[in-house]
This record gives sequence, C-alpha cells and structure tokens, in this order.
Amino acid sequence: MIKSEKTSSYQPDKTDKKILELLQNDAKMTSKQIAHHLGLTQTPVFDRIKRLEKNGIIAKYVAILNKEKIGKNLIAFCNVSLKEHSKAIIRQFEEEIIQLPEVLECHHIAGMYDYMLKIITDDMEAYHQFIYNKLSSIDNIGNVQSSFVMNEIKCSTSFKLCY
Repeated sequence: MIKSEKTSSYQPDKTDKKILELLQNDAKMTSKQIAHHLGLTQTPVFDRIKRLEKNGIIAKYVAILNKEKIGKNLIAFCNVSLKEHSKAIIRQFEEEIIQLPEVLECHHIAGMYDYMLKIITDDMEAYHQFIYNKLSSIDNIGNVQSSFVMNEIKCSTSFKLCY
C-alpha cells in the first residue's frame, strides 16, 4: 500500500476529479491534452496537477507491464497466519515481506488469517522455490494457504471518482 506522508484537508473538486480519471487511464497525457479534453487552457490544468501531487492525491506515476510478456505467468494469493501477534513480531514479519520482490501486495487482514499476499512468479516451480526458500525462512509463520489464479477476469488500478 502506498501511504502518502502529506496530510492535507485539500479536497479535489469536479475538475480535479476529471483530471484524475484521465491520468488514471493514461499517466502520459500532457497538460495540453488534458486541457483539450476538458475545454480548459493548459496553465490551470498544469497548476491543478501540481496541487494534486503536492497534496499527495497523486502518489506517483508508474508503467503497468504486461505480465505474460515479461514471463510472469503465475499469480497466487497466499494467506498467512502468524504463530504469535506481538507488535515486534508483526513489525518483523512486515519488514521481511516488504523485501521480497515476488510479493506485489501484502494486506494485514481480519478473519482466519493475518495476511493476504499477492505473489507473482514465472511458473509453479518458481512459486515452489519462493515458498521453500524465502517465505518459509521468515520466523513465526504458523500456516500458509495458497490459491492460484486460473484466469484473471478484471485487473484495474483506477478508482471511480464521483463528481
């Protein structure tokens, strides 16, 4: 999860939200292109984008890669239970999980498990090696349950913004 260190009471208005929706679909859009879409001039659009960045509403810009074209063919969701739940043990687990490049997401959850991990590897053998050599080396893991994606139906990075 991306956490912005900037805390602000700034609330995007209708125009800001339209800008955000355009940028979510194509972060390479220029201020000029966005201004054209919105019927505005370039300078106020540029200023609005800078304000959205400054206030932490736009956290960062990324390139989204095609998983298959770079050989990342296996998506797994891995539920993890810890044996103990002290603050130090939780912190240690989280610090170690963050260091594993195969883990794209880690969520501390409520329910039967403590964490849900989204893991992407080349194939089942690479996943096996990840579990055997990396995940199992983290102390205090009590139980691991993996589920494998057979077909990805929807994968989005965009938030629907009401205005």
